[in-house]
Order: sequence, then structure tokens, then C-alpha cells
Amino acid sequence: MTVHKFIRKLLRLKDLSVTDFEFRFRDKELCLWVKPHKNGCLCPECKRRGRILRTMEYRVWQDIPICGWSISFHYCPREIMCRRHGRVQELIPWAEVYARVTYRFEYGMLLYCQLMPQKAVAKILHVPPSTLSDQLHRTIGRLREGHKIRDLKTMGIDEISYCKGRKYATVVYDLDRSCVVWIGRGKGRETIDRFFNEALSDYQKGQILWACCDMSAAYIGAIEEHCPNATLVLDRFHIVKALNEALDEVRKEQWREASEHERKALKGLRWLLFKHSVHRSKKDSRILNALRKGNRRIHRAWVLKDEFENFWEYGALWAAERFIKRWCTVALKSRLEPIRDFVKMLRKHLHRVLPFIEKPLTNAKAEGLNRIIRIVKNRASGFRSLPAFIDMIFLTVGDLDIPAQIPEKFRTV
Repeated sequence: MTVHKFIRKLLRLKDLSVTDFEFRFRDKELCLWVKPHKNGCLCPECKRRGRILRTMEYRVWQDIPICGWSISFHYCPREIMCRRHGRVQELIPWAEVYARVTYRFEYGMLLYCQLMPQKAVAKILHVPPSTLSDQLHRTIGRLREGHKIRDLKTMGIDEISYCKGRKYATVVYDLDRSCVVWIGRGKGRETIDRFFNEALSDYQKGQILWACCDMSAAYIGAIEEHCPNATLVLDRFHIVKALNEALDEVRKEQWREASEHERKALKGLRWLLFKHSVHRSKKDSRILNALRKGNRRIHRAWVLKDEFENFWEYGALWAAERFIKRWCTVALKSRLEPIRDFVKMLRKHLHRVLPFIEKPLTNAKAEGLNRIIRIVKNRASGFRSLPAFIDMIFLTVGDLDIPAQIPEKFRTV
């Protein structure tokens, strides 16, 4: 076995042959002079062999490092005449047209950037961080070019903060596949309308059967306008959060009106009142039941909040509707203004809350994806621009497996 063949086998160099090599010890770099192996002079479009017109300028491609040594490919591409596409540069089997890195380098870069900060990846791949960042976003943009949303039947909408100064982005999720399908700057009606008008066709809008969001009027209005066949389910978390805020407002009112002696009995109740009945101990229940004599208004609000928890356990729609109507009647008679405000909001959105009984749909998966997005942001110590942040979100939790778009034979790290 010749040395050239040994290097080719060792580095798993497919579709190319090694004609010469050089070790540059000062830079710890192995330079390989290569050429396409039995597949040169092919048109990059139709893959047909063409007539050589001229040899182009000398080019260098960076490959993934091996054992601490940088690997570079050296070759002079040829310009050919294709019968169908005219004058073109021949197909380079180990890299994208006009790229300065190999497919293997791109695959390793994408894989590492899913797991660690870009600065650490740049150190592993022996490139400056700025160079790696530029190459990363060029690669993601190229691999996602032309990608379209497919099979979206259950969608969720939420917003994330990406920068100081109340800068938000709207994120659309596919809740069936637990992935992000679209991201847009802002969180108003214009942003979500842009998603429906630009990212989806009329047929795709008709295919959406379920949708989940918070109580934002912009999201609710856009979903009901653009998705005629979709059943909207308001997120359970936001409903419970609104009720807890009403309960806390009652507690604050009583705290402000209480004397110094009465405040001792109310101290430490905030988080105890929020606890779900499943997570309360007997001691917690005794403390809360003692409020019947200590502060009847807080006790009344807590009982109403505790009773409302039963709504989510119903299996029959008619029974759940009967329960919620009776609960609203009792809550309105409680003479607790924050609770009465919650009831008004609940009645307004009742037709968007009841479908939860048929399909217990929540934005829990979306919140889980948001946690991963926050990890990506914190790992990078923030992003200067939203497009760079969007690229990293799509790389990490997007609907397209970006590393899998690299040709399979080059997926070796």
C-alpha cells in the first residue's frame, strides 16, 4: 500500500485521490493535494461529463482536524463545457460549489454547535470564532434555503425575549412533532399575519385542526381569521395563572387593610395559596382552613380557586360546561372584585377553554422548547442580531434536521 493510499484510507477520503502531501510542522497542518477520483469534469447540475476548457485558479478547502492537526485540501478546479448548462465549474465532490470548507467540516461544525458555545467549537476546529460564526450562518442559510413547512396540524404560538429593551420575537411551534417551524420579529398582529400570509398556503391553513396560545388578542384574532378549520384552545397555564393573580390580589387587599397584629396571621400565605391540592400537606390544609375564622375573604377566594381545579379533570364536555357555569355563578356572588374580573374574562373566552376537555392541548411542549432556546441564548451570552439567534434556534430545535442535509458519506466526525 502506498503512502498516498494509506492517507486516503486513514482519513476516509471518498471520491477523491491523494496525489501529494506535505507536513507543515510550524502550523501543525497537513496539506493534501487531491483530485476527484474517477468522477472529474462532471457538471454540478446534471452530473454529466463535459469538455475541459481551462484549469482555474488554485484553491484550498479546510477539512476537519485530525489528532490536533489541521487538514487542508489543495486543488485547481477546471472549467468545463456542459451541453445543457454551458460553461460551468466542474463538480467538487468533497465540498459545496465555491465553498472554502469541506462537507465534513460543515457537518462537524453543525453537530458541535448544537452542543456547545461557538467559541469552544472554533477552538476544536482550529478556526477564529468570527470565521466560524460567518461560516455557520452561511451553511445554515444554504441548507434551509427553499425549505417549506409541512404537515402542520397542531400549532402553538408564543413569544420570546431576545434582547434587552423589551424586544420580542414570535415563535410558531408544531406541537405534534415538538419543533419550531417559524420565527418572526415582534409580537403583534402584523408579525403573526406575516406568518400566515408568507409561510403557509391556503391549503396548509385549512389543514390546521388545533391551535393553542395565550390570551393575546393578536394571536387569537389571527388564528380565527386565517385557520377556518382550527379549534382554538387557550393555554391552561395562562388560565390558572390569571386565577392565581386574582387570588393574590385579594390577599394583597386584605394585607393592606389588616392591622399589625392581623398581619402576623397572614404572613407566609402567598405561595401556600398557590399550591395545587395534590401537593399540599395536612399541615398546609390546616393553616388554610384556619382562615375561615381569621380572614373569610381570603378563605373564600382560596376555596373558589381550589374548586376550579376540578374543571381540568372532566371527561365529558356537557358536564364540564355545567360545572363552569355553576362555578362562575358562585364566584360572581363572592363579592370579591378580582375574582369577578376573572369570571368576566373566563366567560368571554369560554368557547376557547371548553375544547380542552375534548383535546387536552397546552403549550407545555412550547414552554419546554423555550427552555432550550433560553439555554442556547445563555450559552452564547446573548446575540447581537435576531437572524443569528434564529439560525441557532433552527439548528437546535427546528423542524428540519440541518446536519442530516449534509451528504451521508461525509457525516463522519
